[in-house]
Amino acid sequence: MELPDAATTIGSLEQSGAKVVLTATGGGSRAIAHLVSAPGASSVVLEGLVPYAREAIDRLLGGPQESYCSSRTARRLAVAAWQRARDLGAAAGNAVGVAITASLRTRAPKRGDHRLFVAVQTLRATATAELVLEKGVRSRDEEESLAAAILLAELTAAALPAGALRATEQVVRDRCQAPQAWQDLFAGTRDAVRADGVDEPPAARTGRLIFPGSFDPLHEGHLLMARIAEEIAERPLEYELSVLNVDKPALDFIEIRDRAAQFADRPLWLSRAARFVDKLETFPGSTFVMGADTYVRLADPRYYGGSAVAAADAARTIAAKAGGLIVFGRSQGDAFLEAAQIDVPQPLRAVTYFVSQREFRLDISSTELRRRHRESTEATCET
Repeated sequence: MELPDAATTIGSLEQSGAKVVLTATGGGSRAIAHLVSAPGASSVVLEGLVPYAREAIDRLLGGPQESYCSSRTARRLAVAAWQRARDLGAAAGNAVGVAITASLRTRAPKRGDHRLFVAVQTLRATATAELVLEKGVRSRDEEESLAAAILLAELTAAALPAGALRATEQVVRDRCQAPQAWQDLFAGTRDAVRADGVDEPPAARTGRLIFPGSFDPLHEGHLLMARIAEEIAERPLEYELSVLNVDKPALDFIEIRDRAAQFADRPLWLSRAARFVDKLETFPGSTFVMGADTYVRLADPRYYGGSAVAAADAARTIAAKAGGLIVFGRSQGDAFLEAAQIDVPQPLRAVTYFVSQREFRLDISSTELRRRHRESTEATCET
């Protein structure tokens, strides 16, 4: 299969003002070489990355992935590419991150599907394309060309050449066009917004009851913690999901959309407050709800560059600025960690309400829930 003319593609992207970083985890990497072969490509393509080994992907994304060939991994790589474009000087509205993860033909026959996932991240939207290839009808070279063609088509919103796909094949697409408030959050011009579109500054009032978390997924334990915390604090609870992470790419818009959908009529804040000290500034005077594992990290020197002095300073700051902390115990292996047994500096302990095991106990983690869900809904995808 012939790829679209590189010079024409570059010209179209240049006219739109796009500044692109591309990432391909092996399959589809031919698209990078194809683009940079065109005159003037340097005005559009800022960088091309080929993290082939799983360890290279882990380093880009801040840790091991549930699956290395999936929509979620492609989206994470696309967001990392978008952030890289910003680091390389692209304006928020011009930065484009595009990524592909693929499981293509190898020397030994594969048990799983041949498939690929492309993701494109801009300030305005997250878009994905998924294709399961008919097995055994193309050579590896032909599958590579098709993967590159699909990546380029998704990047430029162009149609694939006629006859590119077999009758049994169909590209399945998903797209989340972000509301303006989410775009502002992504660009860094707002610190927090309501997921439901309610226009309310987070600092408009103090004394909120805030439950931060990744909520991947929101589960029964979270809901029980929320009900107990509302009884303790005698006020309604609001959830908070940070779209930023200290050592991982930001959440993409599809991920935000899907996690926010879990909350229905429950109030959810989307924020840029990756660290707890950031949450104190975003939600001044609030009482925060958390599990014991999060509570331990508030004063652990390992999270302050190994400095015991910095950790102690952080504990005093949290104690002074937070309206209070409501802390629940957590399962740790075969044991249950009682919140009140945690060794923390006295200033933190003084502002903490420890929920006893008698009041609350849950022995299943979000990680385990994600594993069960993945095993029930995803086929194994070999890389």
